[in-house]
Order: sequence, then C-alpha cells, then structure tokens
Amino acid sequence: MAAWVIWAIVAVGLAVGEIFTPGLFFLGPVALAAVLAAAVAAAGAGVGVELIVFIAAAIASLAFLRPIARRHLHMPARLRTGTSALVGARGVAIERIDVHGGRVIEPGSRVEIVKIEGATALVYE
Repeated sequence: MAAWVIWAIVAVGLAVGEIFTPGLFFLGPVALAAVLAAAVAAAGAGVGVELIVFIAAAIASLAFLRPIARRHLHMPARLRTGTSALVGARGVAIERIDVHGGRVIEPGSRVEIVKIEGATALVYE
C-alpha cells in the first residue's frame, strides 16, 4: 500500500476521532498534519521526511489552531444565544414553583436562572 494512502487513512481516523471528542480540539490539528504528510508522501519523499513534516505540522497546527478554537468554545455571556443566553438572567416567577417537598417560590418573586434542562428553567430565588 502506498505511503500516502496510509497517511490519508490516519488523517480520516483522526478526523473521525475529533468528531467523537467534542471540546478538546486535539485530533483535528493532528489530522491536518497527517494530510500534509500524505501530500509529501504523494510527492515521493522518503519516510523520514514524511515523519518530520507530520511532527512539525502537528506541533505548528496545535500551537496555532488550538488556542483559537478554545477561545471560541468559551463564549462570553454577552455573545451567547438561545437557551444559553438565559443562564444568569433574572426574571419574575409567573406561576407557583414547587418541587416535591422542596422550597416553594410564589408568583411575583424575583428569580435567577441557573440552568436550562430541556423546556425547564432551574431557578433560585
């Protein structure tokens, strides 16, 4: 089997692994390095050159791309949308809130949204 095919298979495997590990953004840049190594292998370079390109590209892509991706994962509260934008917001209870023997929050009470679970807002008074 040609070396570039092996690098391509490695790149696809790493990309699939990245899909199944959301939030880490580690395997994606390494998959990009494997693609570059596949290109070098297709050009006819030796195994040593392929490995050097792979290692250098992996280090460079991790050093450059991972910090950018991590900044985008932790979005500031002012930029959040959807239900994520509601967490931390304050509001007024419009119905009586009672959780099986828990604390009761009466209508008109000021509450703070702590978490959204499906269609339910978890609040504190």
